[in-house]
This record gives sequence, structure tokens and C-alpha cells, in this order.
Amino acid sequence: MNVSKIEWTDFSANPIRGLCPVDCKDKEGKSYCYARKMYKRFHWDETIRHDMTIWNDIAKIKKPSKIFVGSTMELFGKWVKYEWMEYILRQVERKSEHTFIFLTKEPQNLIQWSPFPKNCWIGCSATNQKQYNAAIVGLELVTAKVKFISFEPLLSEIVIDAAYSLEDAIQWVIIGQQTPQRVETAPYTSWINNIVREADIYRIPVFLKNNLSTILTAKPHFMVRPPISLNDALKSNLMRQEYPTVV
Repeated sequence: MNVSKIEWTDFSANPIRGLCPVDCKDKEGKSYCYARKMYKRFHWDETIRHDMTIWNDIAKIKKPSKIFVGSTMELFGKWVKYEWMEYILRQVERKSEHTFIFLTKEPQNLIQWSPFPKNCWIGCSATNQKQYNAAIVGLELVTAKVKFISFEPLLSEIVIDAAYSLEDAIQWVIIGQQTPQRVETAPYTSWINNIVREADIYRIPVFLKNNLSTILTAKPHFMVRPPISLNDALKSNLMRQEYPTVV
């Protein structure tokens, strides 16, 4: 387990280790998965296996924290044994002082684990229209304290219409660009605008990742609606980094 460099979480924990079968690729077909690159570079053990020791590390965390579970592995794929996932969610439930955040590219498989523990936030990645539509369908079927979509990396324009509306489906939106950052894969501000506008209609908090800052500051026509909290507004001229309100 590590202190995370991801802005929206405090820690990253990987109870399932090994080389993830999901290779994330951009619109040019190039892999951008940092975990796969690390496994290849350092010749780590690629065997997919369950590592229970991370729960000992989590037990040492003194204050309530956000913990991203599975930052290097797709946990909702068929390669993760049922008993492994069952154990993970049981541990999550026992550690109710923390918020555990899960993010998947396999939204169709979420339903078998619903309802999720009350301290779970469940999200789906959507880099394009097809993934977005599947994410909305998958998330509508499950019960979780917070459901969200991570538009990172945002690789193409995504149309949000009545058939695949954000309303009632999610409580949080994250938007970011591909890293390492390249002109060829950077999203247009209009793509970001469209998502922010729809989120604002339904008062859904928006978290713009730091890697969008160069895009937004370089293009002053970027539309920013008033953020939910004054503190967020004061952080910068453009960057909104809001969190869902959990009751």
C-alpha cells in the first residue's frame, strides 16, 4: 500500500497483484497503462494472486482516509477469483472508518456484488462513447453509497443524452487527460465543457484532475460554472476539485 499521487484519493492499495489482463490503449492503439510498463521494466512477478498483507498496512492508518483499491489491477474481471473478491469486500466492510474507492472497466460485472458495503464508492472508467453508455447501464443496476464515472483519459467526445443521462445514475464525475500528456491525445475543451455542463444541471460534483490545468489555462474560453464550495473556487481560477456529499 502506498500514499497515492492520485489527487482524489489518499492511499492506493492492491490486494490482487500481477499483470492485469486489461491493457488500456488510446485512440491510436498505443498502450498507456503505467502498471504494465512497470511490470515489464522491473520484471515483476506477473502471476495474478491474492495479497492479504495490505490489510495489515491499512490497519495502521490512524485517521479516516480515502483508499483506492486496485490501482494496478482490474478487480471485476474473470481472472479475480470469487473468494478473493468476497474477502476484499468483507475486509472493506469491517474497516468502516475508511472510504474504499473501486474503479472498473467491466461495469457489466458489478451487479453480482451489489449492494456494496456502505463505505464503498463504485466507479466506471469511460474514455469514449461506448464505454460511457456501458458504464451508465452498469451503474444504474447496482447499489452503492457513491457511484461515479471517471472520464480519464477523455479520448473522444462523449454525448450525454436522455437515454444515458447522469441523473440518478451517479453522484460524482472525474475528468482527466492521458498521461504522459501528448498533444495527440489531449481532449478538446468542448468535450470537457459538455460533461461539466451536464453534471451541473443535476448538481453532480466535478473533479478536474491537475493534468487538465495546462489545457484549461491556455484556453480561457473554457466554461466554468460556480463550484459547489467556496473553498474549491479559491483553489484556482479554473480547476474544480469537488467531492460527493455523503450523508
